[in-house]
Amino acid sequence: FQYYCLHSAPWDASALWSLSYYSSPLLLCYLYRKGYICSSKLVPVSQYVGTVMVCLLGVACLRGWGRWRNSEYQQFISILEETRKNHTPSNKDDCLDYDLRVRLYFHLLNVPTNRKLLSKTGVSLLKPEPKLRGAADSVLNSLRTLPCHIVSFLIAHSFGRRMLYPGSVFLLQRAMRPMLQQGQARLIEECEGQRNKLVACDGNEIDTMFVDRRRDEGQHGQTLVICCEGNAGFYEVGCMNTPLEGGYSVLGWNHPGFAGSTGVPFPQNEANAMDVVIQFAVHKLGFQLSEIVVYAWSIGGFTASWAVMSYPEIQALVLDASFDDLLPLALKVMPDSWSECCAGVIGQGVEKTNDFFLRYQGPVLLIRRTKDEIITTTGPEDIMSNRGNNLLLKLLQFRYPQVMTDDGVRAIRAWLAASNHVEEAAVYSSYEVDDDWCVSVLQSYKTERDVFFPWSVGEDMTLEGRRQLALFLARKYMRNFDSTHCTPLPYSEFTAPWRL
Repeated sequence: FQYYCLHSAPWDASALWSLSYYSSPLLLCYLYRKGYICSSKLVPVSQYVGTVMVCLLGVACLRGWGRWRNSEYQQFISILEETRKNHTPSNKDDCLDYDLRVRLYFHLLNVPTNRKLLSKTGVSLLKPEPKLRGAADSVLNSLRTLPCHIVSFLIAHSFGRRMLYPGSVFLLQRAMRPMLQQGQARLIEECEGQRNKLVACDGNEIDTMFVDRRRDEGQHGQTLVICCEGNAGFYEVGCMNTPLEGGYSVLGWNHPGFAGSTGVPFPQNEANAMDVVIQFAVHKLGFQLSEIVVYAWSIGGFTASWAVMSYPEIQALVLDASFDDLLPLALKVMPDSWSECCAGVIGQGVEKTNDFFLRYQGPVLLIRRTKDEIITTTGPEDIMSNRGNNLLLKLLQFRYPQVMTDDGVRAIRAWLAASNHVEEAAVYSSYEVDDDWCVSVLQSYKTERDVFFPWSVGEDMTLEGRRQLALFLARKYMRNFDSTHCTPLPYSEFTAPWRL
């Protein structure tokens, strides 16, 4: 008794619409080349296409009606109604006897929705930079760039957003549905996960899964790891598994528009979703901000960086295979003639920059994939084009500006160019870095001044001392993982960020 037997007509119609939507550009090109895009032939073609659509939709509705009459379905409906009236464990078990246990248990039995967390004020991102008035903002310039802005807006709010977040595409979600259902079942049955839907301030429902390990023996269970997935990641099969292996309490959530979450994954919606997830962890689950670690993979670093900027009391931040800016990654897959249009699209509501975390004062760990093929601008063979390098340099330049002089940056770039542990150790030893001396210098500075970042440590040092300290800090803030972008991170690589 499969899930599509319950709602086959709506799902078939939705799949049909999705196929038509994404294939429409190719269909239009084909019709144009055949000469059908003209006044004399356009009406018959539209009538033909409309007839086919109506026929297919009718077939889908008939399939749904036939399954509706199924006696097994009627038996399930009676069990479902009884469960809604009397929400007992025995009635839940009766529903779980059907094949699609997770979907029925969560969606048809009304997943708890925490509306008390609904914010009335909304969540703010960084304030936009003020526009300078002058020749560049003249009326003529505005008129000249107006077509590009219109095209960029249309691209960003149509297939641009779907290219950036393929996990929000219905066809991909439907293809992954069996895998997502198995992942939910495992989290519920094996890990005793609790599923909730949280209402963000924009009205979107954010689908979450919480695994509580506070009752287990061990200190990791008292720490909550909030996981932020990538652009095609779901908590059912995503990076939640890494901290779960280590015995942490884990809270996963899906982006707006992903699986059980509603909405679209634009930056403001992403920030709203992250905000309500943190509020839920503090006010409903009972964790303190100092007991929360935010762990993000790939583009999830955007919401993770925003979280630690907005909630500086958070214990630590871990960014895995993340990047600093989306525009260079978009330009590498687009023709050079599209550069201006790409910049406009990135600025039309899909901009992703992870510089938010620079305002965070807590421990940070960056994990760089040495064979990453996604966030490199020239290819995985050129490790210096990995945008994770920029995250490290920006972080160190903000926190230790006196150490990150030209000599310190050159030393770190030599270390970043190493593609394996042997080359890393060779670079590290060539500068004769004394770890004990570096720790004593940093501890002495912190004890005497105890100030927030940025620190002025290193202003009176020699060039050799700055190089040593720069390499020492680079090695503490970044770890290399010999893998590609989408390889699941093993728990052995998930370590607590360095704390002085």
